[in-house]
Amino acid sequence: MEYSAGDFSLAEYFFFMRVFLSAGEPSGDHHAALLVRALRARRADIECVGLGGPCMAAEGCRLLADLTRLAVMWLLRVIPNLHHFLELVRRAERSFLDNKPDVCVLIDFPGFHWWLAWRAKRHGIPVVFYCPPQIWAWASWRVGKMRRLIDHVLSALPFEHDWFVSHGISSTLVGHPFFDELLPQSSQPSDLSQPPLVLLLPGSRHQEIEANLPSILRSVRLIHAEVPQVRFIIAAQHKRHALAIHEKLDAAAGVLTGVNLSVEVGQTRRLIAATRCAIAVSGSVSLELLAARVPAVIVYRIGAAAFVVQSWLRHARFITLVNLLAVGDPIGPVRGVWRPSATVAPADPEAVYPEYLAVRDPADLVAGHLIGWLKQPESQQSTVQRLHEVAALVEQGGSAGRAAETVLSIGDGRQPQGTGTMWQKKARCVTVENAA
Repeated sequence: MEYSAGDFSLAEYFFFMRVFLSAGEPSGDHHAALLVRALRARRADIECVGLGGPCMAAEGCRLLADLTRLAVMWLLRVIPNLHHFLELVRRAERSFLDNKPDVCVLIDFPGFHWWLAWRAKRHGIPVVFYCPPQIWAWASWRVGKMRRLIDHVLSALPFEHDWFVSHGISSTLVGHPFFDELLPQSSQPSDLSQPPLVLLLPGSRHQEIEANLPSILRSVRLIHAEVPQVRFIIAAQHKRHALAIHEKLDAAAGVLTGVNLSVEVGQTRRLIAATRCAIAVSGSVSLELLAARVPAVIVYRIGAAAFVVQSWLRHARFITLVNLLAVGDPIGPVRGVWRPSATVAPADPEAVYPEYLAVRDPADLVAGHLIGWLKQPESQQSTVQRLHEVAALVEQGGSAGRAAETVLSIGDGRQPQGTGTMWQKKARCVTVENAA
């Protein structure tokens, strides 16, 4: 929807604000939608326009294109779509020229958003990064690029905020947007008279399903052999993913004989609230599992070359946000080096969620954790207690509201005030006794 000066009174015209937002993944689309809602609740005269997905559109953001359809990872997968990304950048820049926004807000998806930030800065538009790239964990040399292209960061995590501030980047600690809606959530007490439910979360991207679901299904076979009464449900984000999942199930039908296994689409949050424990591909879903206090094992299969590269470039002890929040020293060198002849290394005992960033199949180890939780209730409760301790440190709603206040300040030309204080490491440590 386009506006002209004649659509407003003189006073309304001078106070009109335009915010450009861009989100490139389904989770970012969701977070951006909450931000659009918060912005519109605070300013009736605001116009939100940008690149995103259906959630943003439903909240009244006028989309130039659906960027979430191009959510891909790794350079070799980006190259075939490069012309699409370049076309979207050109369309965004044309929007900057035709209707210059007061502020540009980027949500996650850093590869594409670096290009967009450069063009916004070229046209004198302040740039804010909400859910910023995790340069504290991966390829930290990008901090120079961050200083040049980003005016302000809306940090989701306490140690993340501290890191940005210590590296000379303006930051406001707003909290993680997942907790805006997940704060009241909690898992339902397990009915021990019913067969236990194990939830399988194979990822939100097609390549994640391709890489990880076969290993997850091998874990399912091993768990079923030890706990035959267990039920398994695979949570698919949408029908397209469900089709890919059914293809993998058909290929594995011979080894899953007798297993109580089904697929459900679009029911992830409800299923998380009902499950006893889970196997999940690494991603922001770990925060949903934390909010519901669900014990889980995190997996992520990658190739040998990718493993070696990440071991050189990664500067975070874990790949799972919940585990990073659970330790006093989350930023530091990677532990362990993969060797072709080596088996999969055991999980770090300080991890609340055992995690396996693996080249070789970790199915045996993954199944072992689940079998322990299913057969030994005290082991499950020990993990739940650790989840309570971590959640007490970070569960706070209102991220979108705090982010909106900061965005409006920047859009009005005012200096935003940072929130939060330097993170006290001793307050962030949780007990590791009896760790799963």
